[in-house]
Amino acid sequence: MAMTPARTRTRVAIVCGLHADARREAIDELLRTVPEAVGLYHDLADAAATGTVRRTVFDTAGLLDSGETPLVNDCACCALREDLVPELLRLAEVSETPLAVVELWDSVEPQTMAEVIASAGLSVSAVITAVDPALVLPYLSCGDDLLETGLAAARSDERTVADTFARQLEYAPVLAVARTDGDADPADAALLGQLHPTARRVAIGTGELVAAIGGFDVAAAAARQHPACALLPQEADEHGVVTAVWHRTRPFHPERLYTALEDITCAAVRSRGRFWLADRPDTLLAWDAAGGTLSVEAAGPWLASLPDAAWDLVPPTRRVAAALDWHPEHGDRAQHLTFTSPGLDREVLTELLDSCLLTDEEYAGGPGAWMRLPHAFDGLLEPVDHGLRAQR
Repeated sequence: MAMTPARTRTRVAIVCGLHADARREAIDELLRTVPEAVGLYHDLADAAATGTVRRTVFDTAGLLDSGETPLVNDCACCALREDLVPELLRLAEVSETPLAVVELWDSVEPQTMAEVIASAGLSVSAVITAVDPALVLPYLSCGDDLLETGLAAARSDERTVADTFARQLEYAPVLAVARTDGDADPADAALLGQLHPTARRVAIGTGELVAAIGGFDVAAAAARQHPACALLPQEADEHGVVTAVWHRTRPFHPERLYTALEDITCAAVRSRGRFWLADRPDTLLAWDAAGGTLSVEAAGPWLASLPDAAWDLVPPTRRVAAALDWHPEHGDRAQHLTFTSPGLDREVLTELLDSCLLTDEEYAGGPGAWMRLPHAFDGLLEPVDHGLRAQR
């Protein structure tokens, strides 16, 4: 798609987050510090009741324009996707604004929107998640369904507050952090830092947020979300907040792991990573848990299970990640899980996880014997049912 000069000049910054007050403060700062910047917001709050999504365009002086777009397939997020790009193109070509600041409604996640905007030929210059440090733990611990809390984007939305917040937080390379009125709790800052250690944290209200609008690589961001390549947190222990990294090369016994899932899930407010089961030697499995709810999904093959000719089709980032984890016998097959939580008992968790691995005797039986173990995860990994929900 050829880009017009106006479209090339207009940069798009996405600001998201369940912490609405912090998000709006970040939006206000960007509009104040970038001359002629324009904000764009789709309000999904009443979409289910009215059948429409309300759009507003605004700047520092107030409302510039408003309109409505109908729901698509009874889904407010689908309507947002359908309306967002045409409106951004209009702003780029009519008003020639240098910066369009897209404020995503509370539970809208940034990855899909960034990819939709980029695919239209617009320049995504920043993805920012606004957070209030004092609310990180409460939101990350909340296993309530978005539907129950009035934050769902569709009637079929099965996400929870915790897993939505975790994805918003971990996708964005920049965190706009709300400043507290009183003394900040160092444990809140430690939790935020351990959850996303590579993020650039900018205090809202300092005027420095505009410096974060320097460019955003949508393809690289997508690669970082894949469980095989994800930049997982490192070991940490600060102000009572602990991150434990558990890495092993022996496979899990499927039945023992299945039995222990709830205890493992509830050991930390956030855990994620990749793992392998003895009875599924070719399948890389993704572990994603927040707020007492766990999702287990098949995330493609381990590279060691592929024929040599297929490696040319594998992205370089995936090959590099596999090389870093390569084992002479198992290849890139490995257990790599991270757990972050205040008060996490690293020793108890490690003992529990280790007890779910194959014993020496089971391991000695070899792959043929492993395939005869109980297929405890079959019901969770059917094509029509990709997730497990274990309530805290």
